[in-house]
Amino acid sequence: MAHVPQIKIPATYMRGGTSKGVFFRLDDLPEAARQPGPARDALLLRVIGSPDPYQKQIDGMGGATSSTSKTVILSKSASPDHDVDYLFGQVSIDKPFVDWSGNCGNLSAAVGPFAISNGLVDPERIPESGVATVRIWQANIGKTIVSRVPITNGEVQETGDFELDGVTFPAAEVAVEFMNPADGDGAMFPTGNLVDELEVPGVGTLEATMISAGIPTVFINAEALGYTGTELQEAINGDTKALAMFESIRAHAAVRMGLIQDVAEAAERQHTPKVAFVAPPSDYVASSGKAIQAGDIDLVVRALSMGKLHHAMMGTAAVAIATAAAVPGTLVNLAAGGGERNSVHFGHPSGTLRVGAEASSSGDQWTATKAVMSRSARVLMEGWVRIPGDAF
Repeated sequence: MAHVPQIKIPATYMRGGTSKGVFFRLDDLPEAARQPGPARDALLLRVIGSPDPYQKQIDGMGGATSSTSKTVILSKSASPDHDVDYLFGQVSIDKPFVDWSGNCGNLSAAVGPFAISNGLVDPERIPESGVATVRIWQANIGKTIVSRVPITNGEVQETGDFELDGVTFPAAEVAVEFMNPADGDGAMFPTGNLVDELEVPGVGTLEATMISAGIPTVFINAEALGYTGTELQEAINGDTKALAMFESIRAHAAVRMGLIQDVAEAAERQHTPKVAFVAPPSDYVASSGKAIQAGDIDLVVRALSMGKLHHAMMGTAAVAIATAAAVPGTLVNLAAGGGERNSVHFGHPSGTLRVGAEASSSGDQWTATKAVMSRSARVLMEGWVRIPGDAF
């Protein structure tokens, strides 16, 4: 039989924060994939190498972790108030599924640099040297992100001495502001409570803070699950019973948050909500061997993404952490010592991260103005990706 040859699609492989993914300009995609739908999903699945029953993504660009099974589609914004429209697709590793339900906070740091380098930002907005402000419309969640990108001699500066725990080498600092990060379609606390009693069959009734800021996230006290909050990946990801427990917590929280109607639907919404557990600050040794001192942090947090404990912290979950910490009475706030705060410094498996957040209340309703963090980004490879012509 005749075999269809491969086609090539212009693409850039980029690291943003502690994630990496394949970036596309919308206009560079084959025509059938320029619109949402099965053709686009099939194309991205083949690019990344999913679904892969071996969970290695050997035949694609994915790295077989939630942090590396990611795709981004960018285009010039149709809005005069924004420079670029940013669409993020979280590609399932072992299922034929692309989740469009949320953002990737880490890859958000790479959007501004990519947009500038690929002509998506008006040249008049780019200084010869200094900082370019890129106004990003996050299309998945309908939110504005402001990225401040360093420019040297008219080009994006990628090298520098900014260090980010979870990333081996230093690079240039990119400040990212997530504007009005709470859920635009509903309450920041979907249940109306700062702390709920969450019933999870087979697990028990757990205190939980469920928040939609940055990304829908459910927070549980580490102690209630038998953990200290200082665990590293191997302590969780090698325990199938623990992973099943966390998935059950995530599914039941999704129902309580109104994200799905039935727990059975959670399998088709792997990217959101996130589930995390928190504890007061404690000494521990990060995965890099770095000693983290309790006196240097406000609390410890561990979060799961796509069914596994994250090696560091998802950027959107960091926004949720900072926003919840800014609201007195949440589990995150209480683990950090309670009271009012506009920033939080937390420990994660790879080290620490400081995130600023502003939140205010009117009656019983809380709103978040913005959350701010520093990340870095770098082009790893650019050119074309190739996939079989009949793959989509």
